[in-house]
Amino acid sequence: MPRYIALLSLLATFAGTCLLPGVAHAQATRTWVSGVGDDANPCSRTAPCKTFAGAISKTAAGGEIDALDPAGFGALTITKAITIDGGGGQVASVLVSGTNGINVNAGATDVVILRNLRINGLSGSGINGIAYNSGGALHIESCDIFGFGQNGILVATTQANATLFVNDTFLQDNGNGVQIAPTGGNVRSMLNRVRANGNSGIGFYNNPSGAGAGTSIIDSSAAVNGTGVGITGGTVWLGNDVIIRNGIGVVFVGGTLSSYKNNMIDGNSGGDGTPITGTPLN
Repeated sequence: MPRYIALLSLLATFAGTCLLPGVAHAQATRTWVSGVGDDANPCSRTAPCKTFAGAISKTAAGGEIDALDPAGFGALTITKAITIDGGGGQVASVLVSGTNGINVNAGATDVVILRNLRINGLSGSGINGIAYNSGGALHIESCDIFGFGQNGILVATTQANATLFVNDTFLQDNGNGVQIAPTGGNVRSMLNRVRANGNSGIGFYNNPSGAGAGTSIIDSSAAVNGTGVGITGGTVWLGNDVIIRNGIGVVFVGGTLSSYKNNMIDGNSGGDGTPITGTPLN
């Protein structure tokens, strides 16, 4: 009997040893990328990965990927809740040609945060900087998105109650700065301190197709675009915005537009448009 017990103990020890590699490769809640990293690494602080795509598979849902140094970290498709932070005061970039910079294809309750990133479409050869296709909420904070042939940000959700938050972000030299164009469900968007400048199409474009889209644009600017603000449906609120030196200031085709008296809408070469409907709001 003692010999039998000793054999069982040895087998248990061997089985535990075999399981150790699986434990060692469990997903981390925080991972790191570096310009001198390697995607074969575990993406730890001392052994970072090289790309966002390499790090995301090693990052737990709800976790965070942080950039250690300035570099280009590649295009990415996001399918879960995640935070990606490029770090302040450095260039954490995504450069793409012939594709989208970042696709957000997350679950219906997932929250995705993109912060401190430069997303470069290489003078129009990229398609969309960020394509928000699904997910409970997308936060875009302190990003610079430029050079995309179609849109800096495209919202193309189909689910109910998707939410977009954009803060302190530049949308420059794209087709459209941001196009909010859900094809189903409803999307709520809050754009605060967003600069849509020098886009060949529309700076801020509320363009739902058979869906709801309520968008507030606050403390923001649309300058030197083809059109500053375009609305084909849904509801748009403009407050404390600067809409100047565009081809046309505001094009209102359908939906509801509320433009408060603290907006500056002037100096647009093809006309300022008629942004205030009904009783002027205070």
